[in-house]
Parts: sequence; structure tokens; C-alpha cells
Amino acid sequence: MAADSGTGAERLAALADERVDHRFKGLPPDADGLTVGELAAQRRNLFSGGFTTPVLALSAERLEHNLRLMETYSVRHGLAFAPHGKTSMAPQLFQRQIERGAWGITLAVPHQVRVARAFGVQRVFLANEVVDAAALKWVSSQLDADPGFRFVCYVDSVRGVELMDSALRGGRRPVDVVVELAAGEGARTGVRTEEECVAVADAVAGVDTLRLVGVAGYEGEVPDADSERVHGWLRRLVALAVDFDKDGRFDGVEEIVVSAGGSAWFDAVADVFAGIPELSLPVLKLLRSGAYVSHDDGHYRKITPFNRVPEEGALQPAFRLWAQVVSRPSAEQAFVNAGKRDAAYDLDLPEVQVLRSDEGERSADGVAVTGLSDQHAWIRTAEGVGLQVGDWVGMGLSHPCTSFDKWELIPVVEQDGTVVDYIRTYF
Repeated sequence: MAADSGTGAERLAALADERVDHRFKGLPPDADGLTVGELAAQRRNLFSGGFTTPVLALSAERLEHNLRLMETYSVRHGLAFAPHGKTSMAPQLFQRQIERGAWGITLAVPHQVRVARAFGVQRVFLANEVVDAAALKWVSSQLDADPGFRFVCYVDSVRGVELMDSALRGGRRPVDVVVELAAGEGARTGVRTEEECVAVADAVAGVDTLRLVGVAGYEGEVPDADSERVHGWLRRLVALAVDFDKDGRFDGVEEIVVSAGGSAWFDAVADVFAGIPELSLPVLKLLRSGAYVSHDDGHYRKITPFNRVPEEGALQPAFRLWAQVVSRPSAEQAFVNAGKRDAAYDLDLPEVQVLRSDEGERSADGVAVTGLSDQHAWIRTAEGVGLQVGDWVGMGLSHPCTSFDKWELIPVVEQDGTVVDYIRTYF
């Protein structure tokens, strides 16, 4: 059955009816049996309301700031926006992004599309080639059942086109596809040369189950990426769209899709896409940056385009992981009760930002994470740091993708510690 807006709205509302229990880390044990909505209505304090450590918190104010900033950035640069939902996989955040003007949601694998559809998302860009027959048949059934559903995915091989065509025969609507141009030799997925792109496009033209609507790729995979190399690759992508249009490959479609944009080089995407020449059809300039929602205190903080163009604004890290000191074996060492199962660690270690005790918050100067075990963070302390067993340690995290996927229900916390909402995630 297709997921219409009514069903999606009902399912979003029903998230508040889910019961709080042992499945959700960090929530107050005495809240068991309450619905999420009932617990949110209590507006408990994160530090005195019975929450247990470790607990991940999402800043209400910073989340709203980031949503607003990318909305205005996209409008300013004439870009449609399909933020990459694999960063968060949270239907409530999908909805907030769409309410702020997002064209749709970008996803990575068919399961994520099923989640999005269950919650009423009507436009999906799948940044991958799909060759799973069962998944393709499901996509086809969604398209046939819901005329308002728009789905676009990559193709990057003639073999992929053949597999897609075989699985999709019998569907009433073709699947819209974009040829993925690889970011270079040794990059991730995508067609390596323009000549091979033509061959893939020819294969699409030879079947009735697919419809070529544009070109796309991911500039974050450009080898030894710098501004010159990224701009050069983006110009190749635009030139490919221009050549395909001259050859009449988009005849019969409503618009030409040209899409790129991770979270490191969206300024370059805005620069190059601003120069797309007039084509035979309107162009959907589709940006796909996703890590902005929560931003981070590590990898993305270092590489955000707003560092290069500060006049555009600044994203704010919205996550903080709270843990407690459970061991203080020496004056230089401490251990807190959050580890690899709780904190993102694939790019950078957590960053200690603040300490908290019964006397309130204080500086974390001289305190640093040096390593992670499964359930412990290794803490190094400088001489004279008064860190005691039982103190709370607030840590910033790197890489939002692997932060969200460790927590199924995340408290949204105002600056004074009041928990005002809970974000449900699906992976």
C-alpha cells in the first residue's frame, strides 16, 4: 500500500504513543509505561529528572538554528534541497526539513526508503544504484499505487540497467534514474569516464522500465579534494548534463536533474550550479547535504564550507553525550561509562566540553578522551583537575551519521536542561 500524506501524518503523530521501556537507553527508569508524549509533557530536566547515563542529548535551539540556516542558504543560491536522511534516519527530522522547504529526502538503501514512505515522504532521491529485485519490485508498486510519489536513483553500469529492467517489467510507471559520474579514479561508485556515461545512458534509452532524467554524483569523493579539483569535477558533471541535453536524451521529461552536494563542499556546488547554462528544459539543481542537521564537534566542524565563507553563517554542533565518572584510578586517569556503543568514533574521538557535579557546571580544561572501549571512555586529566567519581562529563561528538544510529530515542533539550521532545530513529 502506498504511504499517503494522511498515513504519514498519522504515523508521525503515533510516535508520541510509543511506550517508554528498556529498549531506549538513558531514559528514566520510573518513566516505564508512559508514552513518549506523556514523558515529553512532563518536561523533565536532563540532570535531575531521573535520566541515566550515558545519555545523548540534542540541543533544541541549535537544531532549529541549523534547520533554518540551510533553508535560507538553499533559497539564496537557487538550489532545491534534498538533505541526506541517512545521517539521521529520523522521520520527525524529515518532516521538519520538508516543512522548511526541502524538495524531498535523499537516502542510501531501499530499507531507508521504506521508512521514509511509511512516514509520508513523497519525494526520494536514492543516491545509489538499486539492483535488488525485491526492492525494485517494491519501488515499482509504490509508484504504481501513488501518482504523487517521485523516486529518483542512480545508474552507474550497463549491467545495473539490465538487472533493473529485468526486475521492473510489468510496472506501469518507469523508474526515474540519473547517471552517476564518479568523482575520479579510485573514488567510490559511479561511471569513470564520459564515454562510459554515454554507454549507460544508451542502455537506459533501450528499455521501457527506466527513464533518464539527469546526472548526479558526490564531490566528497574527489581524490585529494581541494577547491580546484572539486570545482573541476562539478564542471564535468554540468558538461555531461549539457551534452546529454544536446543529444536529446531528456526528451519527454518535465525537468533535468543535476545533483551533488555532501556536507564538505556545498559552497562549490552552489558556485558551479549557478553557472548551469539554459537547457531545453527547467533544471532541478538538487543539493543533498545532510550532516548539517546536528552538525558535530569533530570532522564536519573542521570541513564545513561555512569556514570558507563565514558571511553565509555558521552551523552549530547540536549533540552532547553525557556520561558519568565511574572510576578514578589515578590523578591522571579516569573512566566514564560511555564507549563505542554510545559514541561516534569512526572519525574523531569525543571531545570533553564541560564537567558537571552537584555544584553545577564547570570548565573541562585539562580533560580529554584518549580512547574508547565498548562501554568506557578513557579520560586523561591534567594535574590539579578536580574530577571525582560520580561527576557528569559532557562530550561533543564527531560524525553525525554514526551518532544517530546508536540511539533509538534521543531527548531534545533546551539550554536550561528541560527535555521538550524525543526524536525516534530507525536503522
